[in-house]
Amino acid sequence: MRQLRAAMLLLAFHAAAAAALEPFVIRDIRVEGIQRTEAGTVFSYLPVKVGDTLTDEKAAQAIRALFATGFFRDVSLEREGEVLVVVVQERPSIAQLEFSGMREFDKEQITNVLRQIGIGEGRILDRGLLERAEQDLKRQYLSRGFYGASISTTVTPMERNRVALNFNVEEGQVAKIRQISIIGAQAFSEKELVGQFVLRTPGMLTWFSKHDQYSREKLSADLERLRSYYLDRGYIEFRIDSTQVSITPDKQDIYITISIIEGGRYTVSDVRVAGELLIPEEEVRKLIQIKPGETFSRARVTESTKLIADRLGNDGYAFANVNAVPSLDKEKREVAFTFLVDPGRRVYVRRINVTGNSRTRDEVIRRESRQLEGAWYSQEKVTASKLRVERLGYFTEVGVETPAVPGSTDQIDVNFSVVEKPTGLVLLGAGFGSDEGVTLSASIAQQNIFGTGRHVALRVNTSQINTVYSLSYTNPYFTTDGVSQGFDIYYRELDPDARDLGAYKTKTAGGQLRFGVPVTELDVIQYGIGYDDTTITTFSDSPQRYLDYVAVFGSRNTNLFLTGGWARDGRDSLLYPTKGTLQKAGVELGTPAGDLEYYKLNYQYQRYFPLTRFTSLMVNGEAGYGDGYNNKPLPFFKNFYVGGVNSVRGFESFTIGPKDSNGDPTGGPRKVQANIELLFPFPGLENDRAVRLSAFVDSGLVGPPISTSELRVSTGLALLWVSPLGPLKISFGEAIQSDPGDRLQKFQFTFGGIF
Repeated sequence: MRQLRAAMLLLAFHAAAAAALEPFVIRDIRVEGIQRTEAGTVFSYLPVKVGDTLTDEKAAQAIRALFATGFFRDVSLEREGEVLVVVVQERPSIAQLEFSGMREFDKEQITNVLRQIGIGEGRILDRGLLERAEQDLKRQYLSRGFYGASISTTVTPMERNRVALNFNVEEGQVAKIRQISIIGAQAFSEKELVGQFVLRTPGMLTWFSKHDQYSREKLSADLERLRSYYLDRGYIEFRIDSTQVSITPDKQDIYITISIIEGGRYTVSDVRVAGELLIPEEEVRKLIQIKPGETFSRARVTESTKLIADRLGNDGYAFANVNAVPSLDKEKREVAFTFLVDPGRRVYVRRINVTGNSRTRDEVIRRESRQLEGAWYSQEKVTASKLRVERLGYFTEVGVETPAVPGSTDQIDVNFSVVEKPTGLVLLGAGFGSDEGVTLSASIAQQNIFGTGRHVALRVNTSQINTVYSLSYTNPYFTTDGVSQGFDIYYRELDPDARDLGAYKTKTAGGQLRFGVPVTELDVIQYGIGYDDTTITTFSDSPQRYLDYVAVFGSRNTNLFLTGGWARDGRDSLLYPTKGTLQKAGVELGTPAGDLEYYKLNYQYQRYFPLTRFTSLMVNGEAGYGDGYNNKPLPFFKNFYVGGVNSVRGFESFTIGPKDSNGDPTGGPRKVQANIELLFPFPGLENDRAVRLSAFVDSGLVGPPISTSELRVSTGLALLWVSPLGPLKISFGEAIQSDPGDRLQKFQFTFGGIF
């Protein structure tokens, strides 16, 4: 207000000064006092020009116009004969922007924020904007829990009418949540209710998650979780009466108090269906997830309305509206629901549009769409299309909208919007695993080469027992109906002797041509043909069975093999699965066209069962069987092996099963493996799916013989973390069924990634 009054007085003063000028015809205009501003800039803002008659009114307009530019802190008009002299004092410009004491924020980030306000190097200094900048910076600190932070600004004059700004920051300490109280809870314990919150008091990992720092947004989300917790357990009249957030005078501790009114617990007395039913009522009732006699649950009511709307959407009714109207009997604490169905108008898809893809070709996205242009709209097909585009792995975000076509009542468009991510990778990696020791890797890969959706990868991996060089190529749409085609060229060196896993070495060079044929949305049939050449090296202390094999079949074996398989992946996520099933079955057949005549069969069944919001149970079973034919054995280097961090934890890798005369594992032609794993979040990181703990029971067996007495069993705990630097897997396993000759290894881990 003081600044406004000062500005008005200043304008009034200059208006009076201008009014003192006698009217005259301007023959020339001269500008004095400018240092940075061009004279032409001043002329462009003046409402008068040479030849005009300067009057009191025009003089006042000229002063107001120049002040409005914000370039000047003082403006006056003078007359020298018939020359108008414009005398100005420029505002200083900002030459430097510095921050003292700021550690919580990146200086470049804050500099960009201030520039959006109008404070930045090269800008004209505006005291009003400077105060706003201080307040905005203070709000940034408040959002991080620094309630004691103070901001002050020092303005230092410099030559040529410039200034240096220095923001002096005293951050103080972050305020922590010391207590969360819920008043009015009777049906559930306070501890149970607070356990639903993301916000919490300081704990072991809150230094990392920062969940012990107050945030208005997080509290609002937690209150909604609390409301959902009650509404999903029958308390339809639940409400939050008040929420208080207080901070101690030293601004270090925060106390949150929530007052609630639970109301009574309601059961469902009746469920009715009304409205325009375009599908049989029996089918609609099967979609309703809540039944009479059950405890009311808002989640199941919401799911029911969604299922009915989606079912109508599958028949083209994209804008179907389903409302569950409750009728409460407060005396009996019962609620009856009527599901009102309004299908709306049936629509079809006019056009499928794709935006956001600057590198990826439209056809790569459009061919994943199960919704066709010109066909009736189907919610199921649109959802499946979105999922398939997400599974491509080329985008960080995939969105789908279905707006109505303007001017039409029976047409919609399906608009895919994507945010691309880099799909090319030059990777130098290093890892250390208890299985294979130090592992070095290098690869050049492009998952979406030239935006076509084709994959190319060149990889080099080395470890103590295994070295692999490979080139791979895959075209996921070799044919228009989704048949994939690819090839692999590889060279492998296997040296089990380096870790006392067998006294022999092999070198294999070869290649494979493979195809994949989708038969359903989840099922793929795979087949291929390959050829490789294996050289076997034995030693003087090699077991007799290895020496006998080389004596009969030679130290060099060629192999022309066929592969076939079936895979069905119904998991909800490839990286962080919590529900769904994965099944794989495969066969590898060495043909008489080569030196090796054998077959290997394998099968895997894996299923995830969601138990609670944060926990799930994983059950995995695998079986393998192999043998030779035409009086030839299964080559010993084709045997199955079990044990290790990715198999049966608590045992050294590949060591379970028969042993040779040196006590080294030989593997076998038969394999059985089973895993049961309870997955749950790391304490304090419940909403971070990238970090999970597990309690497991593993078992496995390599034969012959195959008998329960030979089964190896272990149990323990594991940590799984998909970190920014690569995947980390740590396990601590204890063998609970083993033999004296087994090689046990309680602590096991693998880690690798980009550096």
